[in-house]
Amino acid sequence: MNITKKSRPAATRPEDQRLSIGSTFAYGFQHVLTMYGGIIAPPLIIGAAAGMSSQDIGLLIAACLFVGGLATILQTVGIRFFGSQLPLVQGVSFAGVSTMVAIVHGGGGIQAVFGSVIAASLIGLLITPLFSRIIKFFPPVVTGTVITTIGLTLMPVAANWAMGGNKAAPNYGSMANIGLAAATMAIVLLLSKVGNAAISRLSILLAMVLGTAIAFAFGMADFSKVGQGEIVAFPTPFAFGPPTFEIAAIISMLIVILVTLTETSADIIAVGEIVGTKVDSKRIGDGLRADMLSSAISPLFNSFTQSAFAQNVGLVAITGVKSRFVVSAGGLILVILGLLPVLGRVVAAVPTPVLGGAGVVLFGTVAASGIRTLSKVEYRNNMNLIIVAASIGFGMIPIAAPAFYDQFPSWFSTIFHSGISSAAVMAILLNLLFNHLKAGNSENQSVFVAGTERVVKEEDLQCLADGDRFEGGKLIDCDGKEVPIQASSSSEH
Repeated sequence: MNITKKSRPAATRPEDQRLSIGSTFAYGFQHVLTMYGGIIAPPLIIGAAAGMSSQDIGLLIAACLFVGGLATILQTVGIRFFGSQLPLVQGVSFAGVSTMVAIVHGGGGIQAVFGSVIAASLIGLLITPLFSRIIKFFPPVVTGTVITTIGLTLMPVAANWAMGGNKAAPNYGSMANIGLAAATMAIVLLLSKVGNAAISRLSILLAMVLGTAIAFAFGMADFSKVGQGEIVAFPTPFAFGPPTFEIAAIISMLIVILVTLTETSADIIAVGEIVGTKVDSKRIGDGLRADMLSSAISPLFNSFTQSAFAQNVGLVAITGVKSRFVVSAGGLILVILGLLPVLGRVVAAVPTPVLGGAGVVLFGTVAASGIRTLSKVEYRNNMNLIIVAASIGFGMIPIAAPAFYDQFPSWFSTIFHSGISSAAVMAILLNLLFNHLKAGNSENQSVFVAGTERVVKEEDLQCLADGDRFEGGKLIDCDGKEVPIQASSSSEH
């Protein structure tokens, strides 16, 4: 008698869950809306820095949407050695924006930006197997400092937008421009307060729409050039010319790539915990390789470095929709949007004061994310406080004084004219000096460490009796009676 045993079905990973077609694309579209404001901001900033026309900036925006969609599909669907197969949305990260602007202003133009992205991303692809060994040199004290600096270095961009964007224009800094920016920012804040979660998450995008409507009503918006150009078009490879490769620009971008690898590693681990699936070193490596491959190819289609979007990791946690195929659908939507350059021209026609009002909150959110990371850092009995202080201060120098490095060699100026590069270099070196090279560390820590701890003098403690306690600002003894506190002589006069 033959007994046939029923084989158990293979355990399905939470991220492999499949929903109906309608639900898949609906949730995918929600992912697109959540990150849309973030993905269009970098090409707007870089295009404006390069002095591009609104049509060219529209082309950049379409390219970033297109490449972000392809990168998202690669990351979520995955092929051998590439893709974490997790619900991660990819797109142009803020991490490299200030560095790319510095490269543009350094005389290399957009071609040098594309060349530096290609070269640095290929180096990143090569070092990915080794990154798990050096990631210990990028703890929260380093990454938090860099992310905070990213947000802070972008604030002058938001302020310039709020004033009108063009310093040569007669209405630059006018009350009308700043008032429009203030109205847009107010709309962002009010929509964020609305009880509806969907509206709150889309507050940046909705505020830009409403702000543009206000501008149009007052004759401050010009959409006459939206119809100039193709409605549907495949991104033209190297539309702005062949890439150029400058050593200083590549070094600057390599620092950005190291930060990007660190951020993506953290996002992969975070989304793995949220989804409740196993994330090992192989999966992290596959995800990082997808990141670097997408970044290396993106300049071919006129886009920039690709990275996982942290806000979409939060969306997975909020909605509880763990399927990676939902995010794949979002990637497909991004690809379709990227084939519509007319949509990019519409975004490029949004008045710059509107962008400025939204940018204050958007860029501030980046800085706040870094501060949140820094809040997890241990500051007691170590030198982490001075690492953060010196690194952020050093990163602010080119922002506070843009001409600070003008007399330095051009390669040095290109690297350190970017606040993020300055802060990253300083944070990495100081972290190595104080937290890894222990030799020479003093037992008597510096005043910076002492200042982080609350100190009570021994003679003050001798005045207290057993059972004394503080309640509501009053000293209470063991019998529950208030002990009078005599004012010091300095406070009596």
